[in-house]
Amino acid sequence: MKVSKEVFIYQLTFYPALFPVNCYMIEEKDELTLVDTALPNSYKGIIETAQKIGKPLTRIILTHAHGDHIGSLDKLKEILPDAMVYISKRDERLLRGDRSLDVNENKTPIKGGVPKPEMVKTQPDVLLLDGDRIGSLRAISTPGHTPGSMSFVDERTNALIAGDAFQTRGGMAVSGHVQVLFPFPAMATWNKKEALKSAKKLKNQKPSLLAVGHGKMIKQPASTIECAILKLEKTIT
Repeated sequence: MKVSKEVFIYQLTFYPALFPVNCYMIEEKDELTLVDTALPNSYKGIIETAQKIGKPLTRIILTHAHGDHIGSLDKLKEILPDAMVYISKRDERLLRGDRSLDVNENKTPIKGGVPKPEMVKTQPDVLLLDGDRIGSLRAISTPGHTPGSMSFVDERTNALIAGDAFQTRGGMAVSGHVQVLFPFPAMATWNKKEALKSAKKLKNQKPSLLAVGHGKMIKQPASTIECAILKLEKTIT
């Protein structure tokens, strides 16, 4: 595991050389918020990092319900029973293994490592909607990778934690745009057109930092995000 820090954000990267999977610890005044739980054995590194920081981990937020983002959820909840668990109201269904689509949603199939029914034992405490606040974070609805994917802006610094709305591993890309050196996020994307809309929404946040599920953090990412948007637009328009 590799740990990197930018102001209030700690990036925990598991298997950085092979298949990098990130989760993030957000430092508040008296506590820590975890965004995503990475892989099933990642809980050990997560707990160790929280102990080194020296603050209690009181919240667990999930950007979406794919296996490489929820892998350690049950184990962490077992170790930290008082930690509050958050996920979008839409992706709570995916967490339960329900791949059904709403009437108004694009009928492209939901892809990626969605858990089987009853596989995840933890029940969320809070179902998030666009604009909800969790500590210093503001939730932003960013469907595309999954129907209920969410991103989060730290309102102290305008840093953006975008889950798989973007990737930086293998080259910067919007979710759904295949990068040959690391195609996996694109392969697990539900709907590219929705992902493109969400990428434009995130661009308008003018983030100071981009932190994603796979790849390194990028400072002042505006031009990089714009280029990624233009690349995806060319493939679907």
